[in-house]
Order: sequence, then C-alpha cells, then structure tokens
Amino acid sequence: MHCFHPQISQNVDAQRGSLRVPQWKRALDIGCIVLAAPVVLPVGLIIAFLVKVISPGPVFFYQERIGYLGNKFRCIKFRTMTHNAETKVHAAHLADLINSNQPMTKLDTHDSRVIPFGRLLRAFGLDELPQLINVLKGEMSLVGPRPCLPYEFERYQPRHRGRCATLPGLTGLWQVSGKNRTTFEEMIDLDLDYCRKKSVWLDLKIIALTIPAIFGQVWDTLKRKAAARRAHNEQTRGETMGHEKPRAHIDVVHGK
Repeated sequence: MHCFHPQISQNVDAQRGSLRVPQWKRALDIGCIVLAAPVVLPVGLIIAFLVKVISPGPVFFYQERIGYLGNKFRCIKFRTMTHNAETKVHAAHLADLINSNQPMTKLDTHDSRVIPFGRLLRAFGLDELPQLINVLKGEMSLVGPRPCLPYEFERYQPRHRGRCATLPGLTGLWQVSGKNRTTFEEMIDLDLDYCRKKSVWLDLKIIALTIPAIFGQVWDTLKRKAAARRAHNEQTRGETMGHEKPRAHIDVVHGK
C-alpha cells in the first residue's frame, strides 16, 4: 500500500515511470548483500551479543521513518541508547540544524543516553547494519538519502521533500561528500542531486567511497574532541592561575 504524501505525489500518475524504483537498483542491492553476507552476519551477531550483555533492554531499536514518496516504515537499528530514552533533546537539536547554517553534527559527544561502546558503533555506522533487512524488504536501498523522522519531515519545505523521490539508503552522496561538515541545506542539495542523477555507476562509486568516508569522519571527530579538550585544559589552567595570584598577594601583605 502506497500512501503518497501530497507534496510529493503531485502528478504521480503522469510521472509513474520516472518515479518507479529502477530494476538495476534492486538487483544491485540484493547482489551486494549476498556478497557481503559472510562478513556482515558474524559482525552483526557479535554486536547483538554485546548490546544484550552491556545494556538492559532489547537488542534492536525500531523507529518510524519517512521513506519513498512519503511512505512511513519501521527502520531497524542496533540499540545504542538506554532503553526508552527520551527524544525531545534530539528533536530540538534537529530543529536548530534545519533553521541555522550549522554543520550537521550529532549529539553523541555529551549525550548521556548513549550506552557503553554505543558511540563507537554510531561513529562507524555499525548500528545501521540491521537496515539491510529494510533493504531486503524493499523499504530502503543501499544508496540513497537518509530516511528522515516524521517530525523532521513536517518541518520540510516543498523543496526539501523532493529528497523522498527515491528510496532512502544506508549511505549516499551526502555521506561521502562531507556529511558532518555540511549544513542542512547543503545536505538537501546533495540528496536532490542524487535523485536526478542516480545510476548503477553512481551507486557503485558511492558504495566504494563509503568506508574511506567513514574513517575520514571518525578522524574529524577525534580532531574536534582533541581541540575541545585542549581548549578546556587551557581554560582550566587560566582559571587556576587567576585564583593563585590573589593568594600570593595576601601572603606578601602578611609577611609570609
């Protein structure tokens, strides 16, 4: 059953051919999953075991997302946050990103909701491995715009909703083009560009660039954390020195 969103489904009947998921895309998705299965399955089992042992609650996290042509579906991830963690903080952060010109950074650095080793899973995208099930079900593709949340979709302008004109993906043009260094509008531009230009060769190129892009993003995150740590240490050192000076003056006054 297709529940086309009004903003996306304008002239759907006239454009049915151009909006249909290409057969090559489905074939590429299935072929890549079959080839990767000997590696992905053992890794997935290890992650599932660790999540179950380290944090009380279910292994998987199910979340309603907006997919192809505005259809809603249940997106599957390994759970990386405490069970039943509240989402208001993320909604507020997302609203700030949409309304500002800030880079699309995550809340992971100071997010107390994240379970042990959850940041590592999220940094390397391993929490998204279960979404291969969504791909097999035809709800997602390996390559495409990331599926957005319903409250994010409601904030979209008509131009933004054009990113739903193709299947959402695990990776995409945005992910290999800077991701956390890009703004929301730049992300939208990259997603719309992919919707217009998608081809088997572009998908293969994006898949090939995904792992190097992930390591680049992890390196950028480590550099930001190191810079923040240095700034914090310098600030602490300055405050300490500022408190020591008055005590030295008092010692002189009392002849010590």
